[in-house]
Parts: sequence; C-alpha cells; structure tokens
Amino acid sequence: MNAPWAAYACLALSMTLVGSYVGLSKLLLSAFPVFLLAWLRFGIAALAMLHWVPRAAGETALSRHDRALLFLESFLGNFLFSICMLYGVLWSSAVSAGVVMAAIPAAVALLSRMFLHERISGRVAAAIACAALGIALLAVARPAEPSGAAQTPWRSMAGHLLLVGAVFCEASYVVIGKRLAAQVSPRRISALINLWGLLLVTPLGLWQAWSFDFAAVAAPTWGLLLFYSLAASVATVWLWMRGLRHVPASRAGVFTVLLPVAAALVGVIVLREPFGAAHAAAFALALLGLLLATWPAGRDAVPAGIGPP
Repeated sequence: MNAPWAAYACLALSMTLVGSYVGLSKLLLSAFPVFLLAWLRFGIAALAMLHWVPRAAGETALSRHDRALLFLESFLGNFLFSICMLYGVLWSSAVSAGVVMAAIPAAVALLSRMFLHERISGRVAAAIACAALGIALLAVARPAEPSGAAQTPWRSMAGHLLLVGAVFCEASYVVIGKRLAAQVSPRRISALINLWGLLLVTPLGLWQAWSFDFAAVAAPTWGLLLFYSLAASVATVWLWMRGLRHVPASRAGVFTVLLPVAAALVGVIVLREPFGAAHAAAFALALLGLLLATWPAGRDAVPAGIGPP
C-alpha cells in the first residue's frame, strides 16, 4: 500500500461504510425484528470470518484472562451494542444515530480515564462537553419521524438513550481492545467476538425466527442484509486495520468524522428524514466535539485508533 493516500482511502471508506450501515439499518428494521436481524448479521459474518478463527503461526495461545476479555468485548461491543443501536435507530432516526455516534471518541476518553488512568486534556474535555450538548439538543428537539402515535416523544427519548448506551458499549469495546491487541491479532479478535455475539443472540433470534415469514422478505432486502452483515463485521474492520498500519492513530481518528456524516446523509437523502435547525445545531456540535477529540496535536493528541462498531 502506498501511504499515505491509499491508507487514507481505506480509513475513509471504513468510516463511510459504518455510517451507511447505521443509517440503512432503519430499512432492515422495517423488514426484520431486532433480535432476528442481529442473529442473521452475526451468522452471515461468522461464515465470512471463519478462516480468521484459527491461531496464526507464532501467536500465543489464549489465556483464561484473554478468554474472559474476549467474552466481555463481545457482550458489550457486539451483543449489547447491536441491540442498543438497532432499537435506538428504530425509535429515533438515522440522523440522530449519526449525531450520537459522533460521541464515541469522547466516550472512549472517559472510559480510558476511568479504567486505564489515561489523562484527559483540556481539548478532549471540551469535546466531551460538545458531545453532551449535541445529544441534549437532540433530546429536546421534535422527534425526527412524527409518523403518528407510534412515534411519541417518550419513545424518541428512549431511542436517544439507547443510542447513548450503544456509544458507551462501543467505547468499552475500544478500551478492552487495547488490552487484547497486545496478545491477539485484530482479525482473530473480530472473528472470536463475532462468534460470541452469535452465541449470545441465538436464543432470542430463534425465538423471533419461529414465527417470522421469511418468504415475505423481498430480494433487495436480502441483498441489503448481506451488505449490512459484511460491512458491519468484515469490511470495515479489514479496511480500518489496513489503513491504521500506515497512519498514526491520532491522525486516523480524524476520519471518524465520516461516520456521522454518512449516517446523516443516508437519513436525509435515502430515508427522507427531516433535518431541522435543532438537528443542524446538534450535528455541528457533534462534529466539533469529534474533531476536538481526534485531531492530531503532537504530544497532546489523544490516541484515537478506534475501530468500527
């Protein structure tokens, strides 16, 4: 790979794919119930990543501590993240999901301070404040999809709270991943935690599959499901790790700005969601906070090598 432009392209495409599948999950949720959708996603990804499971030559065997961390990584970063994100998008909007997901670097900084005792600089503290203000603006804004009684203010607020929960699940994924990455390759981590996610959601997925009419799902929806599964679990991880090999983590973090942009664009252009003044202000605050948290600044830069959700 010819760094840095090819690496930049990988990072940009990775984050654009993440934002796109977060937004497009709204379409899938109109065809599949949440647990069934998560189960199908993990199942398709498990087949695609099966060759990443075996231990590579020279890689040390997993310790009991590593296995415990892998389970926790999957429970928070895969299982709970998927449930919170899918219900959050279902009950709010793709635009809201984009704004809230922009808070991931700020949440990573908070959890890194709590559990890894890393310093929070003044700039990152300002980023955390911007993220909190942006989410607060979303909470007081009118629901983005006023589609009758099904979309009430309380339901919209619950959706935003679940998206915040998804942000902290993803931040936990990053913090735990810092501990795991020294012993296990990124590809094997991704494959193993996806298998744990499949195992965890299987009982709920089978419960919803029992009464689901699979024949009623249109062919384009199956194609979108395939894109969602491969993008969420395979392509984004591979692209991100490939780009990160040639770009400092602090600089790579800047590309996460494309996640909320892509999610919001999908919401406005594809899903025809309203985009009012409150949403614009919240979006601007979210992007400002994200850039404050991830823009390189020499020694003061906060490591932002976060992977895709």
